[in-house]
Amino acid sequence: MASRAIGEARQSQLVTTYGVGSLFPAEDQSFVVMGIEYWPSTSPRLDEPRLARALGVTHFRTPAAGLRGGDVPVMRFPLAHYCPKCHVLGPLNRLQDQQTMWCKQCQGARLVPSRFVACCDAGHIEDFPYYQWVHRGEEAESQSADEHRLSLRMLGRSSSLSDIVIGCSCGVQAKTLNGAFGRNALPPVRRCSGRRPWLETDASDCDRPLRALQRGSSNVWFAAMRSTISIPPWSTAAASFVDRHWMVLEHLPEDALSATLSRMVENSPGVTVDAVRAIIAQRRGLAARSALTEAELRHDEYNALCAGTGPGASLDTFICEAQEVDASVADEVVQVSAVHRLREVRALAGFSRVTPAVPRVDDSGEDVGAAGLSPLSEAPLPWLPAVEVHGEGVFVRLREDRLAEWERTAAARGRADAITMAQARRDRAAGRPAAPPVAPRTVVLHTLAHMLVNELSLHAGYPASALRERLYAAPGQAGILVYTASSDSAGSLGGLAALAKERVFAPIFRTAIEHGRWCSSDPVCAESRGSGTDNLNLAACHACVLLPETSCEHRNVLLDRVAVVGSQEVPDAALFPA
Repeated sequence: MASRAIGEARQSQLVTTYGVGSLFPAEDQSFVVMGIEYWPSTSPRLDEPRLARALGVTHFRTPAAGLRGGDVPVMRFPLAHYCPKCHVLGPLNRLQDQQTMWCKQCQGARLVPSRFVACCDAGHIEDFPYYQWVHRGEEAESQSADEHRLSLRMLGRSSSLSDIVIGCSCGVQAKTLNGAFGRNALPPVRRCSGRRPWLETDASDCDRPLRALQRGSSNVWFAAMRSTISIPPWSTAAASFVDRHWMVLEHLPEDALSATLSRMVENSPGVTVDAVRAIIAQRRGLAARSALTEAELRHDEYNALCAGTGPGASLDTFICEAQEVDASVADEVVQVSAVHRLREVRALAGFSRVTPAVPRVDDSGEDVGAAGLSPLSEAPLPWLPAVEVHGEGVFVRLREDRLAEWERTAAARGRADAITMAQARRDRAAGRPAAPPVAPRTVVLHTLAHMLVNELSLHAGYPASALRERLYAAPGQAGILVYTASSDSAGSLGGLAALAKERVFAPIFRTAIEHGRWCSSDPVCAESRGSGTDNLNLAACHACVLLPETSCEHRNVLLDRVAVVGSQEVPDAALFPA
C-alpha cells in the first residue's frame, strides 16, 4: 500500500468517481482505491437516518479531505508494466530498479503500467493475462512461467489492437492483441481468479467469464450510488442538532433526556427541547422498523415536495414553496415549486464492473436495491462512504389524470415495450435476472426532465453538468425535480429556484417542449428503433436530449423524445401533441 501522497482528488470524487475499487490515475502511474476498513479514523461522520436505514448501516463517513493523516489509501494496480524503450513486459517487482519506476534492464526509461486489465461482472479485476494470451495453442519450452520473458512492441502503423504485438523469450510465435476485447476472447485463455486487490483477500471461487478492458474505460468501475433528499423533520435545525450529538443522545434514558437537553440547547438558537425530543423519538422508531426500500424513500420525498414547507426557518436544509401555475401550462402542469434550499446525501453502496448492476425486485414487485455488487470492505461495517450536497431546485408535477390517460394508449405502451425488450436482451446476454419492465411514465418523465435540464441551464446561469434530475415516476406519481448537483459553490448561485416563478417558468416549459420537436439528426433520430447503451433508448441522441453523465440518474438510457412530442410516423405517441 502506498505510504506517500500520489495525487489529489476532490472529496466528492472519492465517492462518485474514484471510489473504493476504482482505478485512480496519478501522472503516469495507476492505483486502486482500497476498501473502507483501511480509511483513516479521521474521516468525518455524516448522518442521514432514512438513507442509513435503507442501506443497513448506522451512519456515513466522508473522505477526510484536507485533514492531516486523512489520505485515502491506494495500492498500485495493475502490476504488469512495460518499458517503452527496451519493450520488456512483466510484473513491476521484476522490472524496476531498486524500487523505483525506472527500468533496470536499460536504465533509460520509466516503466509504464499496462493499458489493459481483465475484469468479470462479479467485480473481480486482475492483470491482463499476457503470458496465457501469447502461449494459447502453442507448446512452450519446458520451463516455468517465471522464466519466460515477455515483450510488448507497437508496430506504429495504426492505433488498433492488431498493432500491439506480444512476444516471449521461449520462441513461441508472437501474437497481436487483435480480438482480445471480444466477449468470448479470454474465457478459453484464462478463468477468473477472483482477484480483489482493494481488499486483503481474494474470492475463493468465480465462474464468471473474464473480459479485457482498457484500465481507463468507464466500464472498469460502475458506482452503485444511493441518495436521498433530507426532508422534514430530518431537515430541521433540531435534526441537525441531534446528528451532531447522536453518539451521546442515542444511549440517554428517557427520564434523563429533558434535564440533559435543557443544558445542551442553551447555545443552539432555533432549537427547543421538545423539538429535539421529537426527533430522538422518530430516530429511535426508525431504527426499530424494517429497512426502507428505494421506493419508500422516493415516496416520502415526493410527498414532502408536494406538500411544501412555506418560507421555512433560517437553519432548515429543506425549503420548498409552491408557486402559481401560469394558465398557459395549467392543462399540463398542476404544481411548480421553488426549492430554495435542499440537502442531498449520496452514498456509495458498492460497485460493479463490465456492466452496471441492475435493480432487484421481490415477489411482490417491490424494488429492493441492486444485485451483484462488490463489497467495499472485507466484512460489513456500520458505515458507508458518502458526501452531502447543498443546493436549490425546481419541482414540477404534471397532471396525473392526463399522464394516466396517455399511459393507457397503445402507442405509449408500445414505445415502452420496445425498451423493455431491449433490456431483456441485455440481461439474457449478461446471464442475470431480468430487470423490472419499463413503465411508459418512466420514459416520458425521464425524457421531459432532460428537456427541462437543457432549457433551465440556459436561463439559470448553471452549466447543464451542474444540474441533476430526480424522477418520481412510481404509480400515482408524476414529478420531476431539477436541482443543482455540484458540491462546490456552483451549486448555490441562487438562479435556479427563481425560475419557478409563474411568468418565468411557463415560457421555459413551453420552449423545452418545442425544442424537443426538432432534432438536427431527424429523421434518423425520430425513427430510431434502438440507440444508446444496449439499445435502451429510442428517439434520443446527443443533438437533442442526452445530458452530461453527472446530470442523469439513469446513465442516459430509458429516453424517447417521441413519447413526449410525437413524430410524423407516430403522432399519437405524444404526451404533448403539437
